[in-house]
Amino acid sequence: MANLASVLAGMSDCVLGSCRSSLQLLVGRCRMAWRSGGPTHLTASAVPVPAGSYVRDNGEFIGGLRWDVARTLGRGRRARRLFRRIRRLVVIVIVLVVLPALVFAEVLLLTPGVGDAPAVARAMARAHGVAYPGPPVPQRAAAALIAAEDHRFYSEPGIDPIAIAGVIAGRITGRPDQGGATLYQQLAKMLYTPGRNGVLAEGQQALLGIKLHFSYPKAEILQMYADVAYFGHGYYGLAAASCGYFGESPAHLSWGQAAALVGLLQAPSADDPMRHFANARAREAHVLDRLVATGWLTRAQAIDAYRQPLNLAAGRAARCVAARPLTST
Repeated sequence: MANLASVLAGMSDCVLGSCRSSLQLLVGRCRMAWRSGGPTHLTASAVPVPAGSYVRDNGEFIGGLRWDVARTLGRGRRARRLFRRIRRLVVIVIVLVVLPALVFAEVLLLTPGVGDAPAVARAMARAHGVAYPGPPVPQRAAAALIAAEDHRFYSEPGIDPIAIAGVIAGRITGRPDQGGATLYQQLAKMLYTPGRNGVLAEGQQALLGIKLHFSYPKAEILQMYADVAYFGHGYYGLAAASCGYFGESPAHLSWGQAAALVGLLQAPSADDPMRHFANARAREAHVLDRLVATGWLTRAQAIDAYRQPLNLAAGRAARCVAARPLTST
C-alpha cells in the first residue's frame, strides 16, 4: 500500500508539473501578443477560463494577464465588424434607394404641371362636339372601367409598380404585353401626349400620372377620363357613346352594355359592335370576367348579364341628347 501511495503521489506531481509548464508557456505567449498590439485571437470562447489553484482569487491569471481583458478585446473586434457591416449597408441603401429617389424627384419637378388638365379636357370635348363636363359617371360604368383597366385605381399613387414590374418581366421573357398603364397614365396620354409612343413618352405619362393623382380626387379623374376617351364609331366621351350605341344615357346602362362600352377602349375600331359584333361580344365577356375577379359581380350575375341582349340603337340615338354634336360658339 505504501508503494502504491508513493506511485500515485509521483503521478500527480508529474501531471501538476506538466500543467504548470503548459500554463507558463501560454502566459508567455499572451505577454508577447499583448506587447505587439493585443491578443486579438484570444477570446473567452476560444480559450476557456481554467479552473484550479493557479488562478488567483481576483480572477487574475499567473503572470498578470487578466482573462476579462481578452474577453473585452474579443467584444471590441465583434463591435468593429458590426460597425463595418452597418456602414456597408448604409452605403448600399444610399446607392440603391436614396440616389434614385433624388433623381426621380428632380425629374418629377422638371415635368410640366397638370393644373390645366380640366381646361385641356374641356377643349378636347368642345373640339369633338360634346358637352364638358358630361353627366356623372354611373357606378356600373365606373366599376367596369376600373375592373378592366386599372383594378388598383383606389390604392395606387398614379402608377402601378406591380403592373410595371409585370410589363418589364414580360418584355424580358418575350411574353405578350399585358398592359401596365393606370387610368392616370392613360388620361395623361390623352391630354398631354396624344399619338406619342415609346419609352420616353411612357416615362412622361408615368410622371404626369403621379401629378394627376396628387392634384385631383378620384371622382374627377374618372370624370375627365370618361369625357375625353374615344369609344369608336366617331363617339368621344361616355355619354355620346352610350347614346350612340344604345340610345340610352349612361345612368341607364345595363351591366352588359357598360362592359361592352369599356371593352371598346383598347381597340375601338376593331371591336365596334356596329361592324364587328362578335369582337364586341368577346370584349364584353372579358370585362364581365374582370368584374367577377374584382368582386363587383358573382359568376351567376355575370352570366346573366351576358345573356341579355345589347339592344343596339338602330336609329334610336336621335332620341338621346348627348349623342348629338354641340354647335360651336
